[in-house]
Amino acid sequence: MARLLPLKRPPLRAQLAAVAAGRCPRCNRGRIFRGRLTMNAVCPVCELRFDREPGYFTGAMYVSYILAVPVMAACAAAVHLVAPGWSFETTIGAAALLFLLFVPAIFRYSRILWIHLDQTVDPSDSSS
Repeated sequence: MARLLPLKRPPLRAQLAAVAAGRCPRCNRGRIFRGRLTMNAVCPVCELRFDREPGYFTGAMYVSYILAVPVMAACAAAVHLVAPGWSFETTIGAAALLFLLFVPAIFRYSRILWIHLDQTVDPSDSSS
């Protein structure tokens, strides 16, 4: 029977720093995004393919939801603190407008987190 060797993983601090900086989960150096909303197809350093298959980022939508709910709640709370006399509908509408400022960051970090989670669960050695 084949003996499984433990995978060498970077320390948690290095992984969290890579997530915060938007770096590749394999090498922790290459940028995942080359622009504000434009992703690299592969890591410019280690050539890890970020989009592994069609529909790969469907899971990132769930991560996006997990990130968006508390941000929207915080926006609603902030609007309510600033304008406590507004109706519920007006407060939610204003919070939704305020939330739009956070959409690019939520988009980026949902994909970054998804790539890191996926590489933790199913490490890939595939290059382009």
